[in-house]
Amino acid sequence: MLYHLVFILLFMLGFYTLLTKKNLIKIVIGLNIMEASVLFWLIAISDRGKAPIMNMEDMVEKVSDPLPQALALTAIVIGASTTALLLTLIIELSKHRDTVNIDELKGLDD
Repeated sequence: MLYHLVFILLFMLGFYTLLTKKNLIKIVIGLNIMEASVLFWLIAISDRGKAPIMNMEDMVEKVSDPLPQALALTAIVIGASTTALLLTLIIELSKHRDTVNIDELKGLDD
């Protein structure tokens, strides 16, 4: 139950950062916080008990489901790649415009 609360708080923090900040780097950090909260929640709900030792009767009921963990690992790789791409685009944009503030980049659609 506690992990649901932690997930909600982290997700709300990332979403708040996404909506209120004007710095592009802070927006990327907000996206990363949201992604991390979803991954924490996904891994937390996949736990069904303790790790199996050698008891085959209880193994089916108490084994952690590997599918959410594999999906979380895939999402981590995709998230890291997306973050690297976004930060690279922000760096290139700051070289041409000398700012990373959204309010000062309003003329980009011209």
